[in-house]
Amino acid sequence: MIVLDTHAWLRWRAHPGKLSAAAARAIDRAERIGVPTICCWEVAMLSARGRIELDRDVRAWIAQALAGDRVGPVPLDHRIAADAALMDGAGAPPDPADRIILASARRAGGRLVTRDNRLLAFDPDRTLW
Repeated sequence: MIVLDTHAWLRWRAHPGKLSAAAARAIDRAERIGVPTICCWEVAMLSARGRIELDRDVRAWIAQALAGDRVGPVPLDHRIAADAALMDGAGAPPDPADRIILASARRAGGRLVTRDNRLLAFDPDRTLW
């Protein structure tokens, strides 16, 4: 499984040419593509704050961006929440949403597609860009 962080999900659905070659290849080859549910919240917040412009209502965009044979949400559960809260060590991501995204990828057993340098440095074996 490949898990997408928020910006990778947005790029994959709206501007696939802006993905790195490695990210595009990993997504193309993945049997399953997971999107942490916190990414839905981030997309809605970015839209509500005018930081991104979508071509349709944000709820419709999210529903359609999660549709497909290989794509599905990675639900936030108590284990992911605890893993995110207990994530520590040098370079642990300070942003709670980033922690939840990484913990979601770990629990799902997938690699996280992200261009976030903090996440890439913190868990290079679990992340790629």
